[in-house]
Amino acid sequence: MSYFGKQIRMKRLLGTDGRLLSVALDQATARGVHEELIPIHRKVSEIVSGGPDAITIHKGLVENAFAPHANEVSLILKCSTFSPWQMNYETWLTSVVEGVRLGADAVSIGCIVGGDDQPEQIRNLSKFAEEATLYGLPVIAHIYPRGNQIPEDEKMDWKHHAYAVRLGAELGVDIVKTHYTGDPDSFSKVVAATPAKVVVAGGDSGGNLTGAFQMVRDVLDVGGAGITFGRFVWSNSHPKAVVSALRAIVHQNESVQFAVEVYEEVSERKIDSEAVLQQ
Repeated sequence: MSYFGKQIRMKRLLGTDGRLLSVALDQATARGVHEELIPIHRKVSEIVSGGPDAITIHKGLVENAFAPHANEVSLILKCSTFSPWQMNYETWLTSVVEGVRLGADAVSIGCIVGGDDQPEQIRNLSKFAEEATLYGLPVIAHIYPRGNQIPEDEKMDWKHHAYAVRLGAELGVDIVKTHYTGDPDSFSKVVAATPAKVVVAGGDSGGNLTGAFQMVRDVLDVGGAGITFGRFVWSNSHPKAVVSALRAIVHQNESVQFAVEVYEEVSERKIDSEAVLQQ
């Protein structure tokens, strides 16, 4: 059986440099509806204008909010979610087949390890990866070691994150999204622990642009494949500028200072991001 379709989709996601700059817009079901996500159509448009590689979104928003941009950016269909009341349980929402129907270049599923329900969650992940392979779709798994059996003061330990990303690879995941462990040395061990590509979540940076850009630079320098940021992008009043700056680091291998300058130019002068990056 040929899986050439999967190779094609991976190339769409990762391009020629093998790196991914994706923006996640799946947080409303997981964390509640933030004012910054209203209206969702406008937010999607602003983000796409910055030039990300892909957007992660749930199925019900694909045909209205995402569809106008289908020729500009890849679709990653989110197929599971947690909720504000069950933060550590990922519910499987839809099938890989729906990803095929909607034209996704990848399907995504969450998995929380280190908790009482880990056996169920990793079984779901394994079956999901099996189905995705049959249809030639890459799998991106959001795997976080934050289950109730891990002490609070250990949840950012690199060993738990190394376990998370290795687990993903062993179950057939192509790209694993997880937390940054705080410094390049520890994160280099996380990346080395798995043959899968590793990208990091942005989380809530508190608006610290320089700190977040430095994290991205550090991730790439130790072999990470890129980022899948959500709140850090869409909670900013200038999401286009944030994406443009991130693109400078991820795909042009620029410095943190250069990214800051891109952000300032695009946000303050409201000029085209392509013009800034080509200067």
